[in-house]
Amino acid sequence: MTQPRFSDLFATFLRIGVLSFGGPAAQIALMHRVLVDERNWLTEKQYLDALSFCMLLPGPEAMQLATYSGWRLRGVPGGILAGLLFVIPGALVIFALAALYVAYGALPLVDTLFLGVKAAVLVIVLEALLKVSKRALKGPYYWVIAVLAFIGIFFLALPFPLIVIAAATIGALFARGAKGDALPVRRPWSQTVLVSVVGLAVWLIPLAALDVLAGQTILPQIGAFFSKLAVVSFGGAYAVLAYMAQDVVTAFGWLTADEMLDSLGLAETTPGPLILVTQFVGFVAGFRDGGYLMATGAALVTLWVTFVPCFLWIFAGAPYIEWIADQPRLRGALTAITAAVVGVIGNLSIWFGLNVLFDEVTRVTTGIWTLWVPDLTTLDWRAAGLTLFCTLLILRLKMPLGWALMTSASASVVITAVTGF
Repeated sequence: MTQPRFSDLFATFLRIGVLSFGGPAAQIALMHRVLVDERNWLTEKQYLDALSFCMLLPGPEAMQLATYSGWRLRGVPGGILAGLLFVIPGALVIFALAALYVAYGALPLVDTLFLGVKAAVLVIVLEALLKVSKRALKGPYYWVIAVLAFIGIFFLALPFPLIVIAAATIGALFARGAKGDALPVRRPWSQTVLVSVVGLAVWLIPLAALDVLAGQTILPQIGAFFSKLAVVSFGGAYAVLAYMAQDVVTAFGWLTADEMLDSLGLAETTPGPLILVTQFVGFVAGFRDGGYLMATGAALVTLWVTFVPCFLWIFAGAPYIEWIADQPRLRGALTAITAAVVGVIGNLSIWFGLNVLFDEVTRVTTGIWTLWVPDLTTLDWRAAGLTLFCTLLILRLKMPLGWALMTSASASVVITAVTGF
């Protein structure tokens, strides 16, 4: 297996980045076809081992898999190149869409289009819940963890990082299975420490400078929030959204619930990792704080703190893939986190559903308990009908997500025009 030239690596990963629509499953399948079947740059085992490793890391697994593939082929420079090319095409599209959104998002036609998008997004989140549940809940033990996680985040409003830590602790304590026979890691620990120190410096020094230079603007707050998100974002983008959405809307007030749904809809229609939704959130929050210049700065800060940690996880951890998979307690902790993520996505599904179907949803706090109570008289029958329509398109007919989003948006325009609502 020959080492590819950088020009070939650039062309291949640029192609992957431009064509990476449809979420992580489609992106992973695309990379498999290109890197394993077409190019023969990775063996089937190398690709699947790397995929398993990346799915256990915080952050977008498809982007990290691209980074690992580049690292495997051409070292750290190859990893940086592959990771950047996977992100940049989608990030440029999100910049353009976010700028258009803050300029024209209040137009009636745009609101009508996004009603259809929101209905599709709700079904997409429900589909993600079904898929993750099928993979993660393989026994009563994991169901209990998922239910406890749901209660913790939906009814008790516990922070997502606390739920992750609790699940990992339970998983490690009750882990079973024998240790495997993976070969010892050949990389010196000193090299791993060096990579980690350099990665942390690249990630955090700009944030420290931002605290000094940006003053009382929103930028340091955005940097701190999304840095924390990068550390606890186990389970893919939908799990992150469950934690991010409620904090962004209820704690910081950067976006409304409707705008949060719009952001996910936009991210679903663009190439690149779905976690680019954080860039949209940063852009809109920055725009409200200081116009287009602040919006651009906030989006760049968000991109930095979202994706730089991904490079750190890969460059520090990639040589340990086989060893990690053979440690029972670590494996138990990670599978428990995945089960907890099911409960978190269930919370996201209900929260999104209430805000899509009802115009008024009130947060009610009684002691330690928190409830989201819809005003039943504000049910939007158009949203309910479109949600059923999207359920048919996505879950029954298996329509590609991009087509489903466009079809639902078009149906929303037709319904509104015919009924006059």
